[in-house]
Amino acid sequence: MAETPHFPTLNRSGHVAHGNRCLQGLPSSLVEMDSSRYVRDLDIDLFRRDAMQTLAVASDFLRTGRFRMALGFYCLGILDVYGLIDQKSTITDRESWRSWIWAQQAKGIYGSGFCPSPFAATQDSSTDANQPGEYGDFSTPNLIMTYAALQSLAILRDDFAALDREGLAKFVGSCQGEDGSFSTTPGAGDADLRMSYCAFVICTLLDDWSSVDVERALAFISRCRPRAGGTTYCALACIHLAPPTLSSPSAAARLTPSDRARTLRWLVQKQDSEGGFCGRTGKAADACYCFWCGASLHGFDALVDTTALAGFLSRCQYKFGGISKAPGEHPDPYHTYLSSATIAIYCSHPEVRATDPAWKLQPLDPLLNARQDTAQWAREHTPKPQSSS
Repeated sequence: MAETPHFPTLNRSGHVAHGNRCLQGLPSSLVEMDSSRYVRDLDIDLFRRDAMQTLAVASDFLRTGRFRMALGFYCLGILDVYGLIDQKSTITDRESWRSWIWAQQAKGIYGSGFCPSPFAATQDSSTDANQPGEYGDFSTPNLIMTYAALQSLAILRDDFAALDREGLAKFVGSCQGEDGSFSTTPGAGDADLRMSYCAFVICTLLDDWSSVDVERALAFISRCRPRAGGTTYCALACIHLAPPTLSSPSAAARLTPSDRARTLRWLVQKQDSEGGFCGRTGKAADACYCFWCGASLHGFDALVDTTALAGFLSRCQYKFGGISKAPGEHPDPYHTYLSSATIAIYCSHPEVRATDPAWKLQPLDPLLNARQDTAQWAREHTPKPQSSS
């Protein structure tokens, strides 16, 4: 077992500042989903100068990036997981963020969802808005970005009054294939477990599974044997989120004892001697997999070395704020949020708190990947089906 740890304090203010900077728009070379794309010998003075220009310089990536909605979710999630969304943003900020998200809601023949960014929500001027035609390459709602939009709106405590509930349910169903899988857009060939997870979360929030074939979706998941931490998390979360069906009335019935033992063993083996988790066998530890594998293990009530985990994440902290994929790398919103979410799940453990109480965060819902009160808000305020009289 690890000895009593002596790791740095959790740089809460720095991580929140990192999320805020990226929300306002850092230069695109510094705002990426994954910091492994960063130039390794980035001049720190340049980084600091660019950070100070945050409020004045709009990021091209944030304006036109294909992942802008997801990036916004990670940035807002950072503020939320530290409980500082209200203190570190103004009412005007939050209203403008809500307005921007709602502006990405797009409707069409396959239903309604959210596009990644403004360039994707632009309609052809020749198209009759009342008679929408086929989605174009860049005007189709995206299942992952729709998940990110709903999560972001819940963080911002939106009332979801503008949500096209029926259209959204239709869109999710349109993304399901014959084999039970889901793709990012209707008919796309990119189906995998990430899209299944997003579809299941959306159906959970809507409390409406009528547009999807749950049996086929679960059958697809059962045929998958992912050897990666992220997709394993998605599969396990789907198993727990799915409503009762005739063939599988409960989550426990959806995993055989051998499946459970094999999955548990594989996940436990992903934590290395330094405390971090890797996503695949033989790979180096990565802060994001501390969430994907750690949240998966939370569902098994399995033993995780929390002090070693906190030690690894503490070494991934960047001195100017943010958390990187590994010690010595540069931070990004993706790894900062997922690392912080991991801390909320595991690092409030008494052993860690005794070393430094700064590591205690509000509890997180591992299935919805949101702070518990944010997940509760989303469940309670997302419009539900009209009950038949």
